[in-house]
Amino acid sequence: MVDKKDLRIVFLGTPEFAVASLQALIEDGYNVVGVITAPDRKGGRGMKQIITSAVKKYALSKEIKVMQPTNLKNDAWQQELRSLKADVQVVVAFRMLPVAVWDMPEHGTYNLHGSLLPKYRGAAPINWAIMRGEEYTGVTTFKLKHEIDTGSIAYQEKIAIAKDAYLNDVHDLMTAVGAKLVIKTMDALCRGKIDLIEQDPTGITKAPKIFHKDCVLDWRNNAEDLYNKIRGLSPYPVAWTKLGEKKLKVYKCRYTYHHHQYTPGSYQSDGKSYVTVACKDGLIFLDELQLEGKKRMLVKDFLNGVNLKENKLQLPIEIGQHW
Repeated sequence: MVDKKDLRIVFLGTPEFAVASLQALIEDGYNVVGVITAPDRKGGRGMKQIITSAVKKYALSKEIKVMQPTNLKNDAWQQELRSLKADVQVVVAFRMLPVAVWDMPEHGTYNLHGSLLPKYRGAAPINWAIMRGEEYTGVTTFKLKHEIDTGSIAYQEKIAIAKDAYLNDVHDLMTAVGAKLVIKTMDALCRGKIDLIEQDPTGITKAPKIFHKDCVLDWRNNAEDLYNKIRGLSPYPVAWTKLGEKKLKVYKCRYTYHHHQYTPGSYQSDGKSYVTVACKDGLIFLDELQLEGKKRMLVKDFLNGVNLKENKLQLPIEIGQHW
């Protein structure tokens, strides 16, 4: 039995998703002795702005020591990490760790992952769960091993994916549920009652990193598959097609099954209120768009500045047409 105030925790994370878990630990009275996050980077117009991670901003506001190593295998940095004398490390949305780092604390390192492991191991579990039309996903805390996302499971919490939920909706829900699961895991560790369970190797699915080419909308696919792809990539990295020579990002849409003879990728619009694109077995209604060089906007506003009769939606191979 260990008092939470005496459990020395080092937290590793970078994006906003990780802040909720860090905040939960601090507000619940845990002793977070240090935070490891990504190095600052340049960004903004002219790459003149210094951008710091969401985790760093929060940690500094709580006067917690922040470390931003560029090389996790550096001996001097590992010695600095060792000086924090962590009993356990908690990882939420951080990069892969070398063995010398995750095996350093007495109680090891626990990771929060955005899926029901062993499903959707990898860098983009939320995206892929939505893109594949899953009705449920969840969060898992597990004790790290060398191979990514393979460690023994501590706890899991199931989360329903609504049919009209987009990436940001599931992300926000998962952020809150995940923070509670981190607390549950640390509470159990303090009581000495974590019963770790090995992952079932027959249930493994992958959630690899998503690249720009993976976001292309192929209108030859089914309506529901296209709808799920758009939901799973919005608001980032965003599904896209081409309008003439310009990229057209699609943030929101609806679909209907409809038997037709239209060429997939061909479209119809009244020029005022709607754009409908034909796909393999139905129609996709584009609701929120962003044309290259323009702002993100609703379809009605988009049509105020675009004459679709002078442009064509493009397939990856074929060119679309107006029907």
